[in-house]
Amino acid sequence: MSKRIVVDPVTRIEGHLRIEAEIENGRIRDAYSSGTMVRLLEEILRHRDPRDAWAIVGRVCGVCTSVHSLTSVRCVEDALNIVIPPNAELVRNLMYCAAFMHDHVVHFYHLHAMDWIDVVNALKADPVETSRLAQSISSWPKSSPGYFKDLQTRIRKLVESGQLGIFTNGYWGHPAYKLPAEVNLIGLAHYLEALEWQKEIVKVQAVFGGKNPHPNYLVGGMACAIGIDDVSGINAERLALVKQLLEAGKEFVEQVYIPDLMTIASFYKDWGSIGGGIGNYLVYGDLPWNGFRDPGSFKFPAGAILNKDLSTVYDVNLRDDAEVQEFITHSWYEYKEGREAGLHPWKGESQIKYTGPMPPFEHLNTDQAYSYLKTPRWKGHAMEVGPLARLLVGYARGREEYREVIDKALKDLDIPVAALFSTLGRTAARGLESQLVTRWALDFYHQLVENIKNGDTRMANMEKFQPATWPAQAIGVGYAEAPRGALAHWINIADEKIANYQLVVPTTWNASPRDGKGQRSAYEAALVDTPVANEQQPLEILRTVHSFDPCLACAVHLYDEHGNHINRVSVLDA
Repeated sequence: MSKRIVVDPVTRIEGHLRIEAEIENGRIRDAYSSGTMVRLLEEILRHRDPRDAWAIVGRVCGVCTSVHSLTSVRCVEDALNIVIPPNAELVRNLMYCAAFMHDHVVHFYHLHAMDWIDVVNALKADPVETSRLAQSISSWPKSSPGYFKDLQTRIRKLVESGQLGIFTNGYWGHPAYKLPAEVNLIGLAHYLEALEWQKEIVKVQAVFGGKNPHPNYLVGGMACAIGIDDVSGINAERLALVKQLLEAGKEFVEQVYIPDLMTIASFYKDWGSIGGGIGNYLVYGDLPWNGFRDPGSFKFPAGAILNKDLSTVYDVNLRDDAEVQEFITHSWYEYKEGREAGLHPWKGESQIKYTGPMPPFEHLNTDQAYSYLKTPRWKGHAMEVGPLARLLVGYARGREEYREVIDKALKDLDIPVAALFSTLGRTAARGLESQLVTRWALDFYHQLVENIKNGDTRMANMEKFQPATWPAQAIGVGYAEAPRGALAHWINIADEKIANYQLVVPTTWNASPRDGKGQRSAYEAALVDTPVANEQQPLEILRTVHSFDPCLACAVHLYDEHGNHINRVSVLDA
């Protein structure tokens, strides 16, 4: 007999996600992913000034904040045919890179690492041996025996008090944990160090965007003056700070994140055959070196891969009605054309129709609608988006810098390319991508400084910023590669106002319910055949789901009227 595990909510993510998994003979036979909240920003934006959209969509999430604002200004600029100055593009790239570095480090240490690191087991570590091991894998200065002994003392006090604080409710002692005590202690130490580091790198966004979270953007450029001698703008002192922060970020990634990632991965190589999912990957592309109108210059090349076939990369066209469509067969929405219709986002609708059980309830009726997420498809295919997709497309496109970091990781871990299609591959991809982004960030920085020194202070053509110059109707699409994957906003402008605005975000691609053909999306597909050692402590489910870094706040754009929410892990007879 199969049993159904309900994990609601999945913790250490942004937003509210429910996973129901059917377990048979210690493995997941089937799985269902449900987004259980909705914000409906699309309706909030309707009839507003398009130039204000970036400030509103940036509030969809406190984690993805800046990339939504960036995508929004690109969307409006596309509709109004606005080209921004080169230096504004470089500033956007620097803010983007800082957000990536911050997001990936925070995800690894604070959202995902405790799926692999046993905090309580770290108390058994020998501080001297821990120090020796730490110095053998990295030149990071904080690695003395005394450093690790002091940390152990702090954690022991927490454990003995029965108050584990931020580590409460972990599945400590679970049989799926494999790390030696010394590696657990190193990971725990760097968890705490990453808390300190992450508040520094976001200062890059504050320098250029005025604040973080929710830094300022501007249709037509960036809202910051640039000039070496401009005291009130981005002067030499502030540029020097940006350089210092980027260099410190590169050091942290190379000396802490990557060594920890590779060390931990070496004990979990079996996860290179778990959590592979659908095997289809989608990338829109981003980080322009020669302007956003030149996709060939993107550091993240665009493309789609089907059936894990790296020999063929398909081009992507977000304007084609037949390429990107959203379905609602199993979603709590309704379309005028009926539940089986697939709508391109320019024709998108966001009318809620909740037909699910009223809380509290035992489980979802997955034969019908069971999520507030719509179901996007690319040419009818379910697609995975995110760091793994980006690395695979870059690798398949023959980009040398991608091949360098990927081939080295595969060699160091002694695993085949096929191991990339997995939970382990998805987790490793974020780290390898972080290596690339830290290098690119400094390239963008040096180019910006060179441009300024050469006297390039070109300003945006603000004539097109004025509504009197706009056509009566216009449509546009803005896209970006968010840390979690392919992100796009589509806008319809009529009579100087937003007539329709649709967001299709990374977690909508990955966490959405099945389509009318019964095709699973990425979360559901990746969970199938995952082993579960203890049904009461489904650590393995968390490992695979966390490897995607869910952001449901972005994806489901309510609590019940009383604000009630169910917090549980339960096992039900199926």
